[in-house]
Amino acid sequence: MVAAGPPGFDLTLAGIAQRGVGGAMDPAWLLLSRFGHEWGVVPVDIALVALLLLRRRWRAGLFSAVALGGSGLLNMAAKQLFARARPELWTSIAPEHTFSFPSGHAMGSMTLAWVLVLLAWRTPLRRPLAVGLAVFVAGVGWSRVHLGVHYPSDVLAGWALATAWTVACRLAFRRGNGAG
Repeated sequence: MVAAGPPGFDLTLAGIAQRGVGGAMDPAWLLLSRFGHEWGVVPVDIALVALLLLRRRWRAGLFSAVALGGSGLLNMAAKQLFARARPELWTSIAPEHTFSFPSGHAMGSMTLAWVLVLLAWRTPLRRPLAVGLAVFVAGVGWSRVHLGVHYPSDVLAGWALATAWTVACRLAFRRGNGAG
């Protein structure tokens, strides 16, 4: 299946993002994008699962591993299924060469955010963690549009798919335990 062209709102929001391209914020958007995957999200994913398993929190560790790892596999499969080309609206300072839909950075950062919030659900950390991670996830998503490597709909799809996947994993793990 090949995805259709971008919806109108994609081009409108990409146009807004393009206004800042080449400005003083470019290095910050590039840094945030890198923390949204290879410098932040992926190492934290691995460290979180390892820490939970080292602490013998088997169920939480397994939930985290399945949610985080499964999200990455789901993203790769969806990219192949939809085969949407990357935007070519302006020259990117961080070009990508894989398919665009859904955004892996958006999906990975949202999955990690949900996993952390769900693990902290019954603690006082839940709300501040959710607020901080919401800002991070939104920043990562906007950075991908600003860098010209994703349409906004790629980011929204990544967030939606990550949310559905992580919540489904959580429900499956809760159901298997019989506890809340």
